[in-house]
Amino acid sequence: MNFLIDVMENHRSIRKFLEKDISPELLNRIFEASQWASTSNHLQAYTAIAVREADKKRRLSELCGNQQHIIDCSVFLVFCADLNRIKISHEMEDKPIHFHAVEPLLVATVDTALLGQNVLLASESLGMGGVFIGGIRNKPEEVSRLLSIPDYAFPVFGMCLGYPHKEKINEQKPRLPLSAILHEEKYENEKLLQLIGDYNGEMKNYYETRKTGKRSQTWTDYVSELYKGPRRQHMSKFLKEKKFGFE
Repeated sequence: MNFLIDVMENHRSIRKFLEKDISPELLNRIFEASQWASTSNHLQAYTAIAVREADKKRRLSELCGNQQHIIDCSVFLVFCADLNRIKISHEMEDKPIHFHAVEPLLVATVDTALLGQNVLLASESLGMGGVFIGGIRNKPEEVSRLLSIPDYAFPVFGMCLGYPHKEKINEQKPRLPLSAILHEEKYENEKLLQLIGDYNGEMKNYYETRKTGKRSQTWTDYVSELYKGPRRQHMSKFLKEKKFGFE
């Protein structure tokens, strides 16, 4: 339909990269465009930290669960939900501040996700690729110390960014059928059982026939493993220590 939609529909998670740098000037240009992402109340409640230093990337890889692509990528980006500038703004205006409700946490997290998606799309349009790293939340206190992330800010996700090794790109992983995620006029819960069942067959075939990491598994089998027990329970305590709240 147009170039942007082509880029979006060609997305892959890239974990194998060429030994080719992304210049600071090019990364700056990507972020200049990405800053035009929508932002709640013009807060722009995000900060990204670009990490190129080899030792620091190696340490971040360890903290994220020993993910080699963090070491191999041209630049590793750590995206933070950031209310620190808002706190400074309140201090400059000598106004009270209340960040103890869940809303500021949600606003900053959504703002950060919108920025991150823009960065990846802009990068893909320029022939680069990347992968989001949720493992940045495995050891958020250590990440914060390593990167000097202050109170009122926390790491939401990382992103490996670089030029893809084109011979090591996996087949595109199928998405849910459109009718499962786009509903008309109301939440159409009654249709989901059939749609998910059909999707199970598509995903099982994908896993069994892809070039690498073959396995025999359905989508529901995979996702039901993720939250059959609690995950990252430390985040609640960590966020409170970072001055975010849940009221």
